[in-house]
Amino acid sequence: VPGFLSPANRGALMTALLLLFVLMGVMAGFVSARLYKAMAGADWRMTTLKTAIMFPGIVFLIFFSLNMFIWGQKSSGAVPFGTFFALLVMWFGVSVPLVYLGSYVGYSMPKIDFPTKPNVIPRTVPEQAWYTTPTFSVLVGGILPFGAVFIELFFILSSIWLHQYYYVFGFLLVVFVILIITCAEITIVMCYFQLCAEDYHWWWRAFLTSGSSGIYLFLYSLVYMSTKMVMTRGVSILLYVGYMLIASYSFFMLTGAVGFLACLIFVRAIYGAVKVE
Repeated sequence: VPGFLSPANRGALMTALLLLFVLMGVMAGFVSARLYKAMAGADWRMTTLKTAIMFPGIVFLIFFSLNMFIWGQKSSGAVPFGTFFALLVMWFGVSVPLVYLGSYVGYSMPKIDFPTKPNVIPRTVPEQAWYTTPTFSVLVGGILPFGAVFIELFFILSSIWLHQYYYVFGFLLVVFVILIITCAEITIVMCYFQLCAEDYHWWWRAFLTSGSSGIYLFLYSLVYMSTKMVMTRGVSILLYVGYMLIASYSFFMLTGAVGFLACLIFVRAIYGAVKVE
């Protein structure tokens, strides 16, 4: 990518990701508000707070804990307190207000209508076959999204941890598009089987089905560490595992969100096509 994500300037990618994440707070608040209002949620204040705090809070906690170990080793690679203060200012001074702004706009818009109304009395879910149980469908659903990025993941890890240059950003974009499509397709297929089995609790399973690819990503990172890297110090291993845990958690949230939104569109479409007499 010309100038912006040059392989010779590794800090440009992290800076771009931080700025993009902070500015996208308004979109996060808007989407969470629209979905929460559509599903008749009552505690909108807590939902907005979780949107602004939960994901960045977990990432910040892991990152700060890892940095404490680097400080303990008196390493020059430790992130100074000034940088942490700047991150907190960006988080609470820019990102959180943008989330609340997006939530305000989302809650002020009309509620998303669904084609059918659910029954007041929930139906009893019949006994499920072994291949339609939540554990099986979640674990199987994450294999295909992970397989879509498996080869490219090797080169990305080599670029990050083995200091090799990564130039094929255009191909990475193609792989990312394939990942999004794969997450949507596998989640819709598993959701269809679930609905055919008369199990209507699809929302969290849809999120976890594609999101479980983050688990495979983390397991693969451990295999990569044991086969491609030579680490003898405990702090080095801890840093590697911690940073890959952050990456896997982010990957889990991304793929899970794609799977849930795809299933939401799918369920609205199929129930909208049903003719209710």
